[in-house]
Amino acid sequence: MNNYSVSVFFPCYNDKGTIATLVREAKSTLEKITDDFEIIVIDDGSTDGARELLTELQNDVAQLKLVFHEKNKGYGGALQSGFKAASKELVFYTDGDAQYDVKELTKLYELFGDDVDVVNGFKIKRNDPLHRVLIGKLYQNVMKVAFQLPIKDPDCDFRLMRKSSLEKFPLESMTGTICIELVKKLDITGARFKEVGVSHFHRIYGKSQFFNFSRVARTLWKLMFLWVELMLRRSAFKKQIT
Repeated sequence: MNNYSVSVFFPCYNDKGTIATLVREAKSTLEKITDDFEIIVIDDGSTDGARELLTELQNDVAQLKLVFHEKNKGYGGALQSGFKAASKELVFYTDGDAQYDVKELTKLYELFGDDVDVVNGFKIKRNDPLHRVLIGKLYQNVMKVAFQLPIKDPDCDFRLMRKSSLEKFPLESMTGTICIELVKKLDITGARFKEVGVSHFHRIYGKSQFFNFSRVARTLWKLMFLWVELMLRRSAFKKQIT
């Protein structure tokens, strides 16, 4: 197995109840697969005491780096900060709410090689309320067809990517549309994908920041503009980044 250096980061917004456990589990997992790693938490303006907890946690986890947003920038803003802060060969991220098992990073790492740029998880079974499962399935299928995506589960935020692949293009989305933007821009710039099934769990702390009417409506509106940019004007985008 190749021995890559790895950056792991977690976007965190009011995830005090889960973020410390994620950091510790990430550390123990990374110690098994590489001797060169860092763990980054992007705190996106939490108000539940998460950043105070994280500051204390730095005393126990030497590899922990913290990035604090004084104002909430949204999910896309948190991911952009994470990608900028990451300095290792491979970059992995998942959400700070612990609906994914960070220990399953090993599944993704084992599939990485010279012929792979992205290993993306897909939810074996989505453990959410029924309405979220149904909406998520519809969204997944529509996005896959509309954007001609190379993976089956674009909203599975459990990704391991080559840093050099991420450096080929800018990311602009400040909302949840960043996931579609990220996957499609990786695809357009020639990234090679593999997929593996991962576990998905019920939320045990906090609440979803996405599932309310205004945020969903805003996301759909932005997705229309993203589709125009990356599908109708794809050749213009490619010229822009070359």
